[in-house]
Amino acid sequence: MKKLALLLFPLLALAAGAFSWTLSGNGLETVYPLLALSPLTPPGAVFPVVWTILYLLMGLGLALVVRKGGPGTSLAVVIWVLQLAVNVIWSPLFFGRGDYLAALLCLGVLWLLILLMLFAFHSVSRAAAWLQIPYFLWVSFAGYLNYTVWALNR
Repeated sequence: MKKLALLLFPLLALAAGAFSWTLSGNGLETVYPLLALSPLTPPGAVFPVVWTILYLLMGLGLALVVRKGGPGTSLAVVIWVLQLAVNVIWSPLFFGRGDYLAALLCLGVLWLLILLMLFAFHSVSRAAAWLQIPYFLWVSFAGYLNYTVWALNR
């Protein structure tokens, strides 16, 4: 299992992202272009590239934790699964339902879970924790972008 982890967990994270996308409906194509957005909103082509990298880093981080093992590993795995589940929920809330406030609250929960994951990963593997910093920063920025959409489109 430990050798497969380097392939399995990144693929699992990517699959979760793809699943989330399928639950989002066509709001990205039909509604999102009509919204008032922050001037800091990146071009649409940036998002799939960034999220692909982040999902790979998420999975790789978990793989490093599982491969190293030891005290704290089980907690790190549980937090990883929880944050991934909350991550999956965001896109359907934002793009599928257009519920920008619920999506913002979801991002707040995700942000806290990522922070907990950073600490849990750090207790097992510092490298795994460092790999999550871009994810933490991107979700922080996404919170700003989500807030702006909610504030400008109420």
